[in-house]
Amino acid sequence: MSIKKQFIILVSLLFSIQAIAPLRAQTSLTLGEAIARARTSSLDAAVALDRLRTSYWEFRSYRASLLPEVTFRGTLPSYHKQYSPYMNQEGEYSFVANHYMQLSGEISVSQSIWPTGGTLGLTTSLDYLRQFSGTPYNRFMSIPVALTLTQPIFGVNHTRWDRRIQPTRYREAQAAFLSESEEVAISAIQLYFSLLMDGENVAIARQNLEHAERLYTVAVEKRAMGQISKNDLLQMELNLLDARSSLTDCESALRTSTFRLQTFLDLEDSGDITPEVPEMLPDVEIPFAVAYEKALANNKFAHNQLRRQLEADYAVAVAKGDQRSISLFAQVGFTGSSHTIHGAYNPLKDNQLVEIGFEIPILDWGRRRGKVKVAESARNVTATGLRQEAQTFRQDLYVIVERYSNQRRQLELAARADTISTRRYATNVETYLTGRISTLDLNDSRSQKDEARRAFINELYLFWLYYYQIRSLTLWDFATDTSIDADIEKMIKFAP
Repeated sequence: MSIKKQFIILVSLLFSIQAIAPLRAQTSLTLGEAIARARTSSLDAAVALDRLRTSYWEFRSYRASLLPEVTFRGTLPSYHKQYSPYMNQEGEYSFVANHYMQLSGEISVSQSIWPTGGTLGLTTSLDYLRQFSGTPYNRFMSIPVALTLTQPIFGVNHTRWDRRIQPTRYREAQAAFLSESEEVAISAIQLYFSLLMDGENVAIARQNLEHAERLYTVAVEKRAMGQISKNDLLQMELNLLDARSSLTDCESALRTSTFRLQTFLDLEDSGDITPEVPEMLPDVEIPFAVAYEKALANNKFAHNQLRRQLEADYAVAVAKGDQRSISLFAQVGFTGSSHTIHGAYNPLKDNQLVEIGFEIPILDWGRRRGKVKVAESARNVTATGLRQEAQTFRQDLYVIVERYSNQRRQLELAARADTISTRRYATNVETYLTGRISTLDLNDSRSQKDEARRAFINELYLFWLYYYQIRSLTLWDFATDTSIDADIEKMIKFAP
């Protein structure tokens, strides 16, 4: 066997061995682990949970406002020693001493009346007066029970509107939290594949550097035997320098991507991270009609539209109610007064009070009517904007679903191109060593190999991106055919 053939066989064997990076302590991380970690440990997830907690307690406060409220009021004591002006029958003024102490206590229970918007209250109270000036004496006054009704007439029923708006607002907050949780997953996917791509670039750069070093060694030997020109040798040296420069840049980008993912996942002390290329893909088809139906039922967008429409209607109702204002105040009960506490409760006397107040504008130059028109115009603007937003939302969802439907085929093509380009480059290396192709052809096949690998990783990233974008918009897990839900009460209770 000739020396030339032995040399070619040796070089071919060297190229068949894959480049092996120096061993380092690294943490292997799958895409599923990164997403799960992001949902629980990232700052974005914490912010989403804080917003949900705020909405939760706002809703709890609203619900508490619908329940009876028990209140205790008291003055313990109220002491007075002062002079006050006094006018006698002749119209002459003088100052008289007034020296007394007063104690009072009241317990009341109030309840809003949902259908009418009024308030019903039940009160019991006791007042004590001790007079020190003149002839000292004690005085007690009791109201054992008093029933009070406050009722606006013709005005807007704020309670009824709150019962429609507040639950919708809270459902919107819940859906927003679930969508934000999916958006956290999307951020994790973006950072994960950025690290994966940079890792692939480093692997490609190292392999290219190893091949460049070996090709340069071969070129030196072939130049010494007079088989290649000086120009080809210089080209191989330039390729070697470019490969070293490219590896330096790729390693720097890899360190940056590692740091960003570690920071996002709160893994800053875990050392290097080695992302794994996802192999298992959700094998599901997502028809647009199904996705749109789930989005309308679950997404915060639907709840947001309903809430804003209700708020616009509420503003019109308030403006119309302000055109005239009539309120009813009524109180019935018993009262007693005596020098002793026992006498203040026996005998008791009726205590009744009815008061009707009203405010009807006679001439306001159309100010109140103008407010109604402004509110109605704002409601029309809101309705038009909501229809436009609904159309945009439907279009955006259609685009994402269509991209997802096409992405699996694109991923299959990219995987096939990656395999073919890798084999083609290996073949071209052997062909170049026999002198049947030029350096430019070899560099071209190497570039195509690298780009095919990057294209495969990018298509894989787009597949997962579109899939989780659909999850975020529909709040539906199409892989298990179940809704994306969370135990809100438990999360709020055990949140740090």
